[in-house]
Amino acid sequence: MENEKNSPLSEITLCENPTPRDIAEFAVKVLDIKKARSIKLLYVEDQTSIADYFVVCTGTSKTHLSSLAEEVEFRLSKFGVSPLHNEGSRGDTWILADYGSVILHVFSADTRDFYKLEKLYKEGSEVDISSLLSGED
Repeated sequence: MENEKNSPLSEITLCENPTPRDIAEFAVKVLDIKKARSIKLLYVEDQTSIADYFVVCTGTSKTHLSSLAEEVEFRLSKFGVSPLHNEGSRGDTWILADYGSVILHVFSADTRDFYKLEKLYKEGSEVDISSLLSGED
């Protein structure tokens, strides 16, 4: 197990009273460190009443999907942020975690391609997250 003190994950912090944008960006950083693929942050408040932001990513296997969703939940819980609801679990190809104003979507490549969530919300602004990503593959 990775030493928590020296882990890049231990460097990610969340401010007190975080905004939905803060929570979404925190999730993006965790997903990046855990090697999620094709991470997108969509601002969807003007298109839906269910959330302000969608965080969308792809995992490389069913195990990876589960670990991505679980790591985001674990890291956010350290700052008192817990999902209101989860859909999907180990073995599924789409895991959704509802954090109120932020919804995390973790997909397998095939399922993401099938549902094309980003196209459904194409009117929503894709947030530039390049400054949040490590740039490593």
